[in-house]
Amino acid sequence: MTVKAGYSTPMLHAADIENSIRFYQLLGFTTIDSDGSDPVFWARLHCEDGSAIMLLRAEHPLDASAQALILVLYTPDLPGLREHLLAHGLKAGPIAYPPYMPSGQLSLTDPDGFRVSVCHWGKQEQVAWEKKIGRNA
Repeated sequence: MTVKAGYSTPMLHAADIENSIRFYQLLGFTTIDSDGSDPVFWARLHCEDGSAIMLLRAEHPLDASAQALILVLYTPDLPGLREHLLAHGLKAGPIAYPPYMPSGQLSLTDPDGFRVSVCHWGKQEQVAWEKKIGRNA
């Protein structure tokens, strides 16, 4: 048997964990554990689908322009999620329709200025993807 790693969980540095938790809660994440300190040093969040992220308090000032990855999330109701975010005071950009995501995506920045992309992923996209990879829908 080959030894493998798995269960990839992005870890994001955050200046203020509690502020970042509030932001990611609006996207559907819930906190499942933390170190319990005050202020919080690290926290793990997840969504109903099992996706997870970890937040780790930054020890140095953050430079969002040096971000090397984009957190990509999917929703079956992009217009509805955008309205939800706007109603809670977040700056959700307009829905764009780039060639790689013709059903739509919007861009956000988290409290530390890191880019988060939310894409539409509905039944039609799932069926087309499963057909493309040879699975029955």
